[in-house]
Amino acid sequence: MNNTRFSTAIHILTLLADSGENWVNSDWIAGSINTNAAMVRKELSALQDAGFVIGRKGKEGGSRLNKPSSQISLADIYVAVKNTEVLGKKNLNTNPQCPVGKQINKELDQLYSDTDQLVINSLKGLTLENFAKKFR
Repeated sequence: MNNTRFSTAIHILTLLADSGENWVNSDWIAGSINTNAAMVRKELSALQDAGFVIGRKGKEGGSRLNKPSSQISLADIYVAVKNTEVLGKKNLNTNPQCPVGKQINKELDQLYSDTDQLVINSLKGLTLENFAKKFR
């Protein structure tokens, strides 16, 4: 994954895990990540769609976890925010006359799928709760 979505999601969820039942606003989260609140709200929306977070609008609004951090695996977070291949992009304009070029993307699809599954399997046994404990 060649972007910061996973690390941003983990950062947000770790902050929420340590906030208990308190509502945490996007400005406060943005200050911790050192980014803007609009980007945080975008990621919170994706995390809400995945069922990890609930939000409340208004002056007393904010976000908090929708379920215990012990029930959120890092693999689930990875799958929820993944939008690029861990090994990068494939060249979609290969030469169809070349023996390698005409088949490479089919072979890369399998390699990417296998690698993605390795990442998911590695993260399955790790919970947000255990990750968040590292910061206490």
